[in-house]
Amino acid sequence: MTRRLLLSYLTLAALVLVCLEIPLGYVYSRGERERVTNAAKDEAESVSAFASLSISAGRAAQDLPERAAHCAERIGGKVLIVDGSGVLLATSHPLSESEGRGLASSAGIAAALRGTATADVRTSTIGGVQYLAVAVPVRHGVEEQGAVRITVPTRMVHERVHHVWLLLALGGFAALAAVAVVGFAIARWAGRPIRELEHATHELAVGGSVTPVAITEGPPEVRSLAAAFNRTAARLEHLLSSQRAFAGEASHQLKTPLAALRLRLENLENDIALHARGSLTAALTETDRLARMVEGLLAMARLDESAARPERIDLSRVCAERHRAWTPLYEQHGVWLALAGDYTGEVLALPGAVEQIIDNLLSNALRVAPPGSTVSVDPRRHTPHERRFPHRPTGPGWVELHVMDEGPGMTEEQRRRAFDRFWRAPNAPKGGTGLGLALVQRLAHASGGEAILRRAPRGGLDAVVRLPAVPARPGAGVPVQRPAERPLQTTAPGGV
Repeated sequence: MTRRLLLSYLTLAALVLVCLEIPLGYVYSRGERERVTNAAKDEAESVSAFASLSISAGRAAQDLPERAAHCAERIGGKVLIVDGSGVLLATSHPLSESEGRGLASSAGIAAALRGTATADVRTSTIGGVQYLAVAVPVRHGVEEQGAVRITVPTRMVHERVHHVWLLLALGGFAALAAVAVVGFAIARWAGRPIRELEHATHELAVGGSVTPVAITEGPPEVRSLAAAFNRTAARLEHLLSSQRAFAGEASHQLKTPLAALRLRLENLENDIALHARGSLTAALTETDRLARMVEGLLAMARLDESAARPERIDLSRVCAERHRAWTPLYEQHGVWLALAGDYTGEVLALPGAVEQIIDNLLSNALRVAPPGSTVSVDPRRHTPHERRFPHRPTGPGWVELHVMDEGPGMTEEQRRRAFDRFWRAPNAPKGGTGLGLALVQRLAHASGGEAILRRAPRGGLDAVVRLPAVPARPGAGVPVQRPAERPLQTTAPGGV
């Protein structure tokens, strides 16, 4: 903002200076040329009057050369006097024979010999120097006695004009420098409240809370904006705090009654007739589903309340641990669990986020995987030039965690809605809560990454979680075989 304000001030000042100085320069240049021309005319009239008296007195040969030389020395130019037939009477500078013969035919002298009432002012170049020539007639009454021509070099005029243009330019630059200094101070003064509001908005976006912005300076509109921002931030913080408190407290308070309800239902098993056992089993299933839903809500509430920063996590080690933990459960359901991929190094993630992400993805995959199929966990490291997620910054690189199953999969529309809270696919198996993928996406975003769903190569679902990679340090890493050299780590049903 400061740069834009300063640029606008300088542009306006430069426009004003241009509109003022250019006409002023042209007016001065024209006035200076007119002044020199009028001075040359006055000098020529003076010499013409003296020449008329000298010719009438018969002293032209004695008086005119001296007067011509004196006048030429005073004005720094040349003076030439001819009689009525164009014969040279006096000159301040010697003329060549050809120049002397052609005096009567020269434009200025010819006009003066004809008795032209106005002086003939011409600008010509003589010997490479530009001159201003003034020719006037010499009269005694109505008798034409001759002509006087004065040539003045215009070099002095041009130098003075150029000097004035230079002064105008320097003055303009000095004015722009002064405007820049004053404009910068004004821009900083006007932009300081905006910068404070920007900083407070960033804190509100990152942390969800902000200290009220105390703005007592700046334009009235900015102070009004700051007051409105403070009210909005306070209301938003109150609403978020209320929402987090409600979700957290409600989820926490529901855990104990749900545990007691399940215990009471299990105690009823021996006292219920055989034909009612199905209803009891359904009640226990719904109780478990409600408990998982409460756990998911509690996890989200804790995530909202958490102010933790991403840490360095060894993704390959976490994947190996979760593979070992989930292997027995997969064996019970007759599904293969495969761990593939190379050592991916460390990623940045919230503490415990990677474990929760993998657990939720593996739980969803197990729920839809048919017996005898394979669910694979495949972490892959990518370089910055790859653009799998074009709308996200690449940074120093990233790691993609793929969890692929061979279940029924989802349509494109279902994959877009799968991360909504409590949304479940129409053909989803019973027992889900619709919070697992929402929690995965929240954890990925909080860690600086992203989660998407794709169609797996074998027709199932490919859940991809992208996390920022930590640049590898020299000599760091675990030497492992490449995937082409190492078979998948799989667990077959029944230990086969």
